[in-house]
Amino acid sequence: MSQYDLIIRNGEIYDGSGGAPFRGDIAISNGVIAEIAERIDASADEEIDAAGKTVTPGFVDVHTHYDGQATWDSHLNPSSNLGATTVVMGNCGVGFAPCRPADREVLVQLMEGVEEIPGTAMAEGIPWNWESFPEFLDALDGKPRDIDVAALLPHGPLRVYVMGERGVRREPANEQDIARMKDLLADGLAAGAVGFSTSRTLVHLSSTGEHVPTYQAATSELKQLGETLSGERGHVMQFISDWVDADDEFSILRETSAKTGARGTFTLLVVDTEELGVDVAAAGWQQQMQRIEQAQADGLDIRGQVLSRPLGIMMGHPASMSSFYRRPSFLALEGLPWEEKIARLREPEVKAKILSEENDNPHIFVQFLAANYHMFYPMEEPIEYLPAKENSVAALAAREGRDPQEWLYDYFLGNQGRNLIYIPVANFDEQVIPQLLEHPHTVVALGDGGAHVGSICDTSSNIYLLTKWVREKGVFDLAQGIHMLTRRPAEFFSLLDRGLIAPGMKADINIIDFDKLQLRTPHIVHDLPAGGKRFLQDADGLLATLVSGQAIYRDGVATGALPGRLVRGQQPASAAA
Repeated sequence: MSQYDLIIRNGEIYDGSGGAPFRGDIAISNGVIAEIAERIDASADEEIDAAGKTVTPGFVDVHTHYDGQATWDSHLNPSSNLGATTVVMGNCGVGFAPCRPADREVLVQLMEGVEEIPGTAMAEGIPWNWESFPEFLDALDGKPRDIDVAALLPHGPLRVYVMGERGVRREPANEQDIARMKDLLADGLAAGAVGFSTSRTLVHLSSTGEHVPTYQAATSELKQLGETLSGERGHVMQFISDWVDADDEFSILRETSAKTGARGTFTLLVVDTEELGVDVAAAGWQQQMQRIEQAQADGLDIRGQVLSRPLGIMMGHPASMSSFYRRPSFLALEGLPWEEKIARLREPEVKAKILSEENDNPHIFVQFLAANYHMFYPMEEPIEYLPAKENSVAALAAREGRDPQEWLYDYFLGNQGRNLIYIPVANFDEQVIPQLLEHPHTVVALGDGGAHVGSICDTSSNIYLLTKWVREKGVFDLAQGIHMLTRRPAEFFSLLDRGLIAPGMKADINIIDFDKLQLRTPHIVHDLPAGGKRFLQDADGLLATLVSGQAIYRDGVATGALPGRLVRGQQPASAAA
């Protein structure tokens, strides 16, 4: 009889601690790492030869939006196929619980507008076999899936559940409203929510064009809700804001942490408002770093969530939006077969008509970006996330002596209408990104898995950290890079049973051919409920991803194993670890 379920042999082990790698064997039994040694003289039901390969913990992604997808899909890609083994959803104050039946459409509209998930997919895919947040967690618990999920309780549904139409209209919450929200939040935390999230940014709009229910919710409301959290129970308050009154808004995180010991975290991006031509960030990233450092000096664990590359939007006819997608003459061609639609778009009179029009109620991304041709870059294979500015659409059109809008129109018609552009909206600074990543009080996140499915595919930013900043640029060594993606976020969310290769730890593991690790360009698939489309992305060099000791992917192909589970609240490290 075999002593172990699986032994991974001869791998170069980067254990997630940030320490130096070592070569050895890893034995796994009952989903847990049982033994690590230079050589394990034992038998196993299965062995994997990892000689010459890099063995790491599975990636822990703490900023995703799989709240809908996790209820209908057993495969949480594009996270699980890119090495993530644990994801945290419910970020940015949007989600689907608690929810009365009468409010389902409101929450769908919120998620469709804020996180750009097709409403038709959610209408067909979400089973709605819950009302309360604890019931939502139970529904998640009963759904087989490939990787582990944890959930924050989002402010938007909570506010709508308690206040109804008053919450949707963003009216102030009264004492009774806040008391009721606190009770429901406490119930959700007791059932296993890992914390609470909210949004205070004008970029987040419902699909109806209205601000989300939490936009500019009173500071006092959020501070009172924050009192429900507990540092002893590992809770986190997650926050996104425009920071119009940065000191006041940061005080929400400060006071919550000071009163409860809970941790705080918020989206930290470098936004060039002058280049965008809009004022979307009143507080610069340097000032936010100073606030973080002061909070840490005061004993408050508040950290910025940072991205390893530019926050990038993809546009074109296959995507969910483009500079032309809501112009009346373009909309008139909707419903035509693809080839016929592209042929019509090539007709000179159709082109002239579309170029003369404006978009009708476009997504806020298009409102901000539609004419910023100096920020548009033709997508290539493999995609370049830090393109040279001389390769922008504006520059390319200028070299040809053409109007950039017309140049872009023609470019979108290339490759049978499948050409795409990439727009680095934030973090487009090769010098600043490493500063954000290496800061001791940041967490690598913001991949937004499950959200913005037709325009953003940043879940692969974990692998980009390894290929760009470790291998290509040498800014970090591989041990540091692995630590940023594994143990560091796991510890911040008190998921202490993972993110580290050590005896007693959960056997979530990646086996990587580091020299061949390479991201492919995102591509559109139509696999959402109701035939909805989304971007997916693949990577070369990911040889295997294991969750609880079971391989869920081998060489980029799903094995069919579904060992993932719902993570309820903080997870203590084992005595062995």
